[in-house]
Amino acid sequence: QVQLSESGGGLVQAGGSLRLSCTASGSGYTMGWFRQSPGKEREFVAVIRWSGGHTYYANSVKGRFVISRDSAKTTVYLQMNSLKPEDTAVYYCVADRSIILSSLSLASQYDFWGQGTQVTVSS
Repeated sequence: QVQLSESGGGLVQAGGSLRLSCTASGSGYTMGWFRQSPGKEREFVAVIRWSGGHTYYANSVKGRFVISRDSAKTTVYLQMNSLKPEDTAVYYCVADRSIILSSLSLASQYDFWGQGTQVTVSS
């Protein structure tokens, strides 16, 4: 079992930036972010693979968000730039030890979830 601790959410104006952080209690996990808005399903945002550090993004955030990690590979960051009101959601950190490439964007394939952090972008 791994525990995920998120921080960094908040309120920002459109066009602004926020950085989310997520620290895992263990190592060896592919880690990423999903988000969920009221009345919508959880949506893939970005992920960084344990092996090789390859990153993948949803089309809706590509070019605006950057996922990265620390040298210990236990903390991931989501730098969110040029934020839009439609980015408003609860953002969840996810982790999995054995997820495969074809499943990276599937919420059901991640074993571990953080408690979520609210991001609100005002227009």
